[in-house]
Amino acid sequence: MPLSVNPPLFIPFIVAGDPAPDVTIDLALALEEAGADILELGVPYSDPLADGPTIQRAAARALDGGMTLPKAIQLIGEMRKKGVNIPIILFTYYNPVLQLGEESFFALARENGADGVLIPDLPFEESGPLREHGERFGLPLISLVAPTSKQRIERIASAAQGFLYCVSSLGVTGVRETLPETLGDFLREVKRHSRVPVAVGFGISAPEQVAMLKEVCDGVVVGSALVQKVEQLAPRLQAPDEREAAVAEFAAYARSLAAPLREPCSSR
Repeated sequence: MPLSVNPPLFIPFIVAGDPAPDVTIDLALALEEAGADILELGVPYSDPLADGPTIQRAAARALDGGMTLPKAIQLIGEMRKKGVNIPIILFTYYNPVLQLGEESFFALARENGADGVLIPDLPFEESGPLREHGERFGLPLISLVAPTSKQRIERIASAAQGFLYCVSSLGVTGVRETLPETLGDFLREVKRHSRVPVAVGFGISAPEQVAMLKEVCDGVVVGSALVQKVEQLAPRLQAPDEREAAVAEFAAYARSLAAPLREPCSSR
């Protein structure tokens, strides 16, 4: 992946198994068709510390449907068989990885066609052993950096793999009407130290916000807004005679979020 990306990457997030595993595959295919450059696949977890109510509800629905970490990883393999070709980043929490076993986790992820791993509750200072496992299996461990990182930005950026995920604001994921006024300065500071592309997520939920950010980052992550759309469409997504139209509506919504990234950027 090049150091600077122009146009910036569109990185959507959905939850594995919400509202059902076969629907997740259809949504992944729709997102690729809608212009997704990378897919973040969230693994449902009972205590998702970084996630707000929208993704918590999605995780609960997926868990009620029997989704687990191994099944979520195997779902990537099914996506590959059905024609999903874009990189897929597995977004999970550390406890399920620990329960499965770190080496087994990376082996299963590699076997099923994952392209990277993101673990939001694993502090950078404690990520060394997992990073080494990832390097052996060719799966980068994506680092997160937050506005509160300050003195740690340079250290985190120097070890970043794949891309560097910038958390736009304090708190958990969720749709936000406004983003912090200092976000642009924060992203420019991170880019000054980073050797890999810099993506930003948490709270980005409207085309206007995407348009505002595209000049100061290399990628935009949209999660809660898309998960909320899945929640709204869930009854139709699970009805055989309505699924195709519901997936098309979801794809159109995703395309509207990605559209500002396809418009000409100034020289960055």
